[in-house]
Formats: sequence, structure tokens, C-alpha cells
Amino acid sequence: MIPTRILTFESKNKSAIILYFTHLFVSLQRIHNYKINMKDFLKYTFATVTGIIIFALVVGMICVISLVGMAASSSATVNVKDNSVFVMKLNGLVNERANEDMGMISMFAGNDINVLGLDDILASVGKAKENDEIKGIYIEAGAVEFDSYATAQALRDALADFKKSGKWIVAYGDEYMQMSYWLASVADEVYLSPLGMLDFKGLGRKAEYDTGLLDKIGVKYQAVRVGKYKSYVESRTRKDMSPEDREQRLAYMQGVWNRMLKDISESRKVSAEALNQLANDSIVAFADPQDYIKAKLVDKLIYPDELKTIIKKKLAIDDDKDIPQMMLSEMTSVKSTKKDDGEKIAIYYAVGEINDTDLSSFTGSESIVGNTMSEDLNKLADDEDVKAVVIRVNSPGGSAVASEKIWRAVKQLKAKKPVVVSMGGVAASGGYMISAGADYIFAEPTTITGSIGIFGLIPNFNGLLTDKLGITFDDVTTNTYTNYMENLVLSKENSKELQFMQSYVDRGYDKFLTIVADGRKMKKEQVNEIAQGRVWLATDALPIKLVDKLGSLDDAVKKAAELAKLDDYYTATYPAKSNWFDTLMEQEKKGSYLDAELRNILGDHYNEWVFLRTINKRNKLQARLPFSTRVK
Repeated sequence: MIPTRILTFESKNKSAIILYFTHLFVSLQRIHNYKINMKDFLKYTFATVTGIIIFALVVGMICVISLVGMAASSSATVNVKDNSVFVMKLNGLVNERANEDMGMISMFAGNDINVLGLDDILASVGKAKENDEIKGIYIEAGAVEFDSYATAQALRDALADFKKSGKWIVAYGDEYMQMSYWLASVADEVYLSPLGMLDFKGLGRKAEYDTGLLDKIGVKYQAVRVGKYKSYVESRTRKDMSPEDREQRLAYMQGVWNRMLKDISESRKVSAEALNQLANDSIVAFADPQDYIKAKLVDKLIYPDELKTIIKKKLAIDDDKDIPQMMLSEMTSVKSTKKDDGEKIAIYYAVGEINDTDLSSFTGSESIVGNTMSEDLNKLADDEDVKAVVIRVNSPGGSAVASEKIWRAVKQLKAKKPVVVSMGGVAASGGYMISAGADYIFAEPTTITGSIGIFGLIPNFNGLLTDKLGITFDDVTTNTYTNYMENLVLSKENSKELQFMQSYVDRGYDKFLTIVADGRKMKKEQVNEIAQGRVWLATDALPIKLVDKLGSLDDAVKKAAELAKLDDYYTATYPAKSNWFDTLMEQEKKGSYLDAELRNILGDHYNEWVFLRTINKRNKLQARLPFSTRVK
């Protein structure tokens, strides 16, 4: 409705009236458009909300169906058909322990890496050995990686034990990488595709030094450490390998290589010297496949259909019959003949780097959180049903402060019940610290341990920010060292701060020596001689008393039963594995698609990148292994 006062305007105000009506017309048009836009907005909003509701319902139905199916599958026992073959496909990454349904979780999380758990594989091999319906194991070599040499060795030893039952093992591959061949060589018969290859080259690893690049951009890393072998800092403070680091790396690699040669020699009936010479004289991967037969590395070159015929003959079944197969996923659901009678022995898995807080969202992998593990061990100490505890340690170390917390929890646990440590692939630095308080320590022959040393690593950006970019800093403080961290990172003159930092590291190292001396019943001077941050292979750590005996996780369990004076016992694992939904949520939390791609591209360097990325979130005092143990 038009306001009545406009009708009283005089003619001299015609322009004002025209302007007013123009404004009114525009306003009405806007109102009209607004109504139309509101209709569109409401329409699209309703469609979006409807889509979200439908999506939520579909996802909910999938989750319910999956949950019911998985619950049913987890509770159901898989029956093994007579004359079956356990098919072991070596493809993906073998870790100490994998969460439930990792294959499906990896698919949902966009990760194309198949993660297998050593614990599941070993349990499956054991069940295959005791199950009369399973006649043999077929190993299919693929692109497999192990988190350590000891992981591969533990699996090989289990397969060797399987053969003692009188059952057979056959291996086949289009190609064998060195680690998969070490594993497959335990088989009674090793077959290769006619155009296949076999990589057999010895052990080695290139170490990268970034100091030259850092010099160019004006970044300097300040290292404070105790232990001449504590070489973690050298990749950012040197341009080549120190004599001490070269000595320890060569010692452990030569020890592992000698073990591999020994195992392959015994299985393939060819001398270790001849095998070693073969790796010296040529690039075996480029050899004519017929040469592999001459060198006794493989038995025959065949095609997959010929392999089926061979296995059917072993099973004494007709050519037109299918081979009854049991996959790893099925074997994990096969009921073991071992009864859960007697007293409980807890097996606690301590896997990953040791941190003060959960950094999994940054590192993309599991870790040991100091407070969490300490609380778990305290609960086991108070649990009257648990008569002994075996701690399976597979850790390169990390925060010295978190490691000390766990060590104290182990010591308090030991005061109430026997504690035995079983070292996996690596139990070094902080990983050794948390082991030192146990009653007894077992290690796999190729376990990497020791590395008793402490370091701190702090970047200084003065050269980049001030010298190259012209950014300067000034400050005002109430006390002399108020800005000590800023000075360490930004100032050129910070020698006093570094002296304080060195004293801090020295005290940490002295505490480390005390912990080891107390746990291993040695004098601090004796520990200091074998410490210095040096990495030891378990076979070398045994005579210097860093470990008590070489053996498997099963051996550690038997020792725990002996110390607790148990005749009948069963084991229960801690902490509980995450269910499929929790694991999916963890995978989403642990990193993006970009992180997964960076891990694939950078390989071993990914861990270095993550360490730098999270350096401000880590404890200043680090007890950590200087290199990666992942092998393929």
C-alpha cells in the first residue's frame, strides 16, 4: 500500500516522487526475487537434508549388517575340510600385531597396503600343525615387507617347526624378493615361474645426510647426546657416516646375513660359503632363471597350472577335483585344540615408538603412550587372576621420560608377580629401558637391542630467518633464561643454553645406566662400557648380559609359567585388539590420503619426516633407535 502522504506532494517534488516510486519498484522486485530464492533455498536445503538422512540410514544399515556378520564370524568356528591346504599369501606388510579386519579397514580408509599380524600368522601355523585335516602349507611369494628381520625369522622358525609334524610345505612365486626367499627357502620344494626372478644380494642400507641441504637454506641442527654410537642426530649434523655408526650397522647386518645364509644353507643343502660367493659374483636378480636351478636356489621352473597338478598329487586327489584350501582369514577362526584351563598368563604387546601423548594422528601408526601402558600394567598387577605377565616389546624407543614411567610400572608389577620380556624385531633405546626391569629377557636371534643412550635435537633457524631473509629479533625478559627455547631455535649465540641442555641429557643417560645396572645386576661402569648408544644384535647382546636367552614368545611364556610355578596355564593378550569400527575411526584419525601417499613415496624417510613434523610435540629427551628396521 502506498503511503497517503505521497499524494499531498506538490508538483515541484515530482522528481522526488519518481525517485520514491523507482525505489519502491526495486524493493518490490527484490522481495519477489527473495521469495523465489527462498523457495530455491528451501528446496535445495530439503534435498540436502533428505540426502544426508538417506546416506545415514544406508551407512547405518551397512554398519549393522557388517557388525552382525562380523560378530557371527568371530564367534563361529570354521570347520576344516579333510585333505586341506593352508594357503599363505605373502603380500603386504607383516607387523607384530594387526587389528581385526585390517584388510577391510584399509580398503575403507583408502589404504592399499594389506597389513598382516605376526601373531595371527604364527597362531594359524600352529593350528595347521596340530590339525589332522590340513596336510600341508602352500606359500605364495608376493610383494611382502616385514617390520623387522626378527619378524621374518619368527615366521620362518614357525614353518620349520611345522615341518617336524611330517607335513609338507611348497613355495611358488613369480618373483622372490630377498626376505620372501629367506622365508620360502624353508619349504620342501621351491618353484619359480619360467620368466621369474630371485633377488639375492646381501644386506645393506644407504643412510641419508641432509646437512648439506640444511646449510644451503640456513638451518642448523644442534645435537646434544651421550654415547658415541648414538647416531640418530648424525643425519642432520654430518655429511657422512661416522666410524662408530658404520661399525654398529655393519656388525648387526653381518650378523643377520650370516643367520640368513645358515638357514638357507641348511634348507637348500648348499654351503653358506657358496651362497655368499653367489651374492658377491653377480647380480642374481638379473640371472637366467635356469641359473637358479644350477645354484640350487629353486627346484624347478613351472607354470601355475603345473603347480596345481603337483599339489593334487600330494593330496592324492583327481585332476578334475578342486583343492580344499584354507586362507589366513579362515585359519584365524579355526578353533585350537589347546584348552583354556589352569591359571592365566597375560601377554602384553608393547609395539611402536614411545611417546608422552598419543601422536597417532600425526605419525599414522600405533605407538606406546607412557601413561596408558603404565596404567595397564598397574591393572595387571592388581588382577588376581593373572599369575604372570609376558611383555612383548617391539619398539625403537622414543621419549626417555615416558620410557622411565613404563620402567617403573614394570618394576612395580614385578614386585607382585613374575614378569618376562619377549623382544620382537627391535627393543632398543627406550624399548630396552622398559625391558630392563623384568625378571628375565628373551630375544629373537635377529632382534636389534641395546642403544643405551640419550639425545636431544633442536633446529636453529637463525641462518635462514636472519642471514637470508633479514628477519631480526629482540626481546625483553624478567630473567636471564626466560626465552631459553626461543634462543635455542632463533639465536646465533646460545652456547649457555646448550650447556644446560647437555647437562640435562647427561643426567638422563646416568639414570638410564642406573636402570639397566639395577635390572641386569651389573655395575654402572660395566653398563657404560657396552652402552654409549651402541646397537647390538641379540646374538651379540647375549654374552654381554643385555638379554638372558635367545628364544621365541612361546619360550618366554614357558619361562613365565616356570617362575610362577604353574603346571596348567593359558594365555590372554592385552591390550585388546580394536574392533572393526574403532579401527576404521582410528585409521581416519591417523592421517589423510596425502599422508598415505607420502608414506608410499618416502618409504623409510617418511618416519624421518614425521619426526621433524612433530618435533615440537615430543619430549626434549629422546632415547630412540637411529634407523628404520623395516625390510622387504
